[in-house]
Amino acid sequence: MALSFFRKAPRFWERRGPTALLLWPLSWVYGLVLRIRKLIYDLGVGNHQASPVPIIIVGNIRVGGTGKTPIVIAIAQRLAQLGWSPGIISRGYGSTQISPTQVRSDSDPMQVGDEPVLIAKRTHDQFPIWVFPKRRQSIKALLKHSPGVNVIISDDGLQHSGLSRWPAREGGRDIELVVRDSRGEGNSFLLPAGPLRESADRGRDATLLTESMGGNKSGLLEEYFVGRRAFTLLGTLGVPYQLNNLANTQTLAQIAEQFLPNQISAVAALGNPKRFFDALQKQGITGKSIPLPDHASYTAEFFNDIQSQCILITEKDAVKCSAIQDQRIWVVPMNLNLPDNLVDWMQSILQRPDPHRYNL
Repeated sequence: MALSFFRKAPRFWERRGPTALLLWPLSWVYGLVLRIRKLIYDLGVGNHQASPVPIIIVGNIRVGGTGKTPIVIAIAQRLAQLGWSPGIISRGYGSTQISPTQVRSDSDPMQVGDEPVLIAKRTHDQFPIWVFPKRRQSIKALLKHSPGVNVIISDDGLQHSGLSRWPAREGGRDIELVVRDSRGEGNSFLLPAGPLRESADRGRDATLLTESMGGNKSGLLEEYFVGRRAFTLLGTLGVPYQLNNLANTQTLAQIAEQFLPNQISAVAALGNPKRFFDALQKQGITGKSIPLPDHASYTAEFFNDIQSQCILITEKDAVKCSAIQDQRIWVVPMNLNLPDNLVDWMQSILQRPDPHRYNL
């Protein structure tokens, strides 16, 4: 229930200024609706069928991307190495499907969403991936098509009350991971006065920090993490490859040496594009930064208007540029390794005996 018309985060979300305070009454109403919905679900009202396999939810309470998709990929790959058979579900932002749909690496991102296609490409179609806003239907379709799957990873879904292994009154979801970047919770107000989909002190099994907390300028203290399990996951930029020739690669150091700063442009349509630009700068890339709203689409004309000899984009953007023929475009991958203590902890939960057996 994140107000989708906020394609670009308003500046007033970061501080408790006049605009945020003026909108606060609407945030109070929004919070009341959330509390009523939770109460209804906790009381067991309605048909809340549960998943017969464990569910790991990787989500965020702040509107916009915080780096969930690379984490979903890393968790799926690591669990597979440990003998699990993961399946992945996603809402599929911008998806036009009217029923649960399986996503493959050659799927159209305009129809199923850019992030699911990115997951499929990065994992070489290793895992079944299904998209649909009604996630329980996606799980049902996934398990029917791939009955060997024994753990579901949900890309987002913290606010989806029906997404659980058993009813909330009997334990709720298996693992809930809240992903948090250096922007923190902004002014800590709920929508629309602030960036939060729900309260910052919501329960979670663990917080995953995708950036050093030293970059947090929100002024918030770390009370949200006192007594709570938290892991820091710092990704690294990989070796760029040419958009139209994946075999053609060159390091960021080579790019920085080959081109002057005014000859390089970096483009990112992410929830937090600054994170990409800052990572490039740390690698010596100091060209022009072009931030775009999350999930923005691309045209050949857009790139033609960029007067640079080298254009760097993210892998999430690259899945929407397959039809664009421009030799200047280089894709910069993001690599992420999970700490062993996080993996061990997840394993300990997934391996617990399950006294509940429900069928969808």
